[in-house]
Amino acid sequence: MSKNSKHNVNTSIESNNSHGTNQQTNASSNNATLLEQQLLLNQMLQNKNQEQDDEIDLGELWRAIWAGKITIIVISLLFAVGSVLFALSQPNIYKATTTLAPASVDGSSGGLAALAGRLGGLASMAGINLGGGGGDKTTFALEILKSRFFIENFITKHHLLVPIMAAKKWDAATNTLILNDEIYDKSNKKWVREVKAPKKPKPSSWEAYKAFSDLFAVSQDKTSSMITASIEYYSPEMAQQWLNWLIHDVNEFMREQDKQEAQDSINYLKRQLKNIQIASMETVFYQLIEEQTKNMMLIEVKPEYALKTIDPAQVPDEKAKPKRALIVVLGTMLGGMLSILIVLIRYFKNKPHLK
Repeated sequence: MSKNSKHNVNTSIESNNSHGTNQQTNASSNNATLLEQQLLLNQMLQNKNQEQDDEIDLGELWRAIWAGKITIIVISLLFAVGSVLFALSQPNIYKATTTLAPASVDGSSGGLAALAGRLGGLASMAGINLGGGGGDKTTFALEILKSRFFIENFITKHHLLVPIMAAKKWDAATNTLILNDEIYDKSNKKWVREVKAPKKPKPSSWEAYKAFSDLFAVSQDKTSSMITASIEYYSPEMAQQWLNWLIHDVNEFMREQDKQEAQDSINYLKRQLKNIQIASMETVFYQLIEEQTKNMMLIEVKPEYALKTIDPAQVPDEKAKPKRALIVVLGTMLGGMLSILIVLIRYFKNKPHLK
């Protein structure tokens, strides 16, 4: 065979081998492309199925609720009965309310105001406050009403510790207050409640103050300056009585303070008179004493010194608490929502695709 023939044969063989290699490479590339497309398609199908699973099917929810209707009815009825029993077990609470106004002090300050204009400087040098500004004592009286010192003294003065801390309910038929035997032994007049240290069987003044503060409320309308005070308690008569006592006591407290202040001023002026050598200064001091004496007289004769009653407290005929109908409705609704939640949890937990 000639050299040319051998060269042609080798070229043909190399060409065939190269063509076969190209075909294998194309086939592998096509297979990889098909595999990627198949994987992409599978991923899209999985995402679509996942989206369908995540969507809320209202029809399915309704079928699940309907299938568990017996459970829902039973649980709702149990909550309704429990709400009724709870509402009936709560004692009635009555609310006594009174409306007050700032007491005018114009009459008691008129003479002092006129004197203050003439002798205010000398009175200040003498350490005497003539109170020529008039005004009312409302803010001071309201703060006293809410103060711990005043309320603790009020409870002690009227012997309210037992009814505040040991009362359980009020018997309307006999008009008597029922005490809790686990807190106070009425027959032996002894506190028997079980508490942990540092508390003692007998409630402290701080506990009594906190308990009374929960019963008593007072507020002032910033526009009209009218004051509303109220007490909520088991007994309507005691609520009204306590409220009247409070208003009376705060007026007396304010009266005694101003009275003591005026008396101290008079005593001070009398002591200073002994050391005065100038006749004109004696006249000034006598005028100051005269005005303070008039002030004391007006303090004494004014029945409602700081707070004037506009609408006195009455014995309430209707209870303020508890709202039994509302308790039953809310209790039944809570039972219904809880039962539906239980039914849905059980339904989706038992679905085959979620096992």
